[in-house]
Amino acid sequence: MDQQASSDTGQRSRTTVNRKSDRELEVTRLFDAPPATVFKAWADPDLFRRWWVPKGAGMVLQNCQMDVRTGGTYRLDFAAGGNTMTFHGKYLEVVPGERIVWTNEEEEDGAVTTVVLEDHGGKTLLTFHELYPSKEALDEAITGAAAGLPTQLDQLEEMLARSV
Repeated sequence: MDQQASSDTGQRSRTTVNRKSDRELEVTRLFDAPPATVFKAWADPDLFRRWWVPKGAGMVLQNCQMDVRTGGTYRLDFAAGGNTMTFHGKYLEVVPGERIVWTNEEEEDGAVTTVVLEDHGGKTLLTFHELYPSKEALDEAITGAAAGLPTQLDQLEEMLARSV
């Protein structure tokens, strides 16, 4: 199921969302920035909080703790409609400028997320891959948090364009 996602402006996004199997989701996007710059946007909490929450999602990232290194941990606290949601996990593998792999431990048997950054002549092909514990978990994510990924990546691109 390949699809081009539409951004909230109604324009076609350069984000491709592909359900690779019953348990796998893959999202790709080419950024006009080198891998080291894109990596920094994923690894620096001050930068990450500027683009991670999709516009119009009705939530705020209140707390962003990230120790982006192999064996490090993260904790993201979101406020939405008077409720707080916490996402947390650990970094299984971090290769600066190339790859970040982390667990999503907010519930038992959470997904494992992998972000791969490939240099394409000074641009970066980002591949965001999530492996879910079940088909049902992926189905829920596609209509929930994963639905915001194209908007999030649009926001990342906007931020990179301003800082490059």
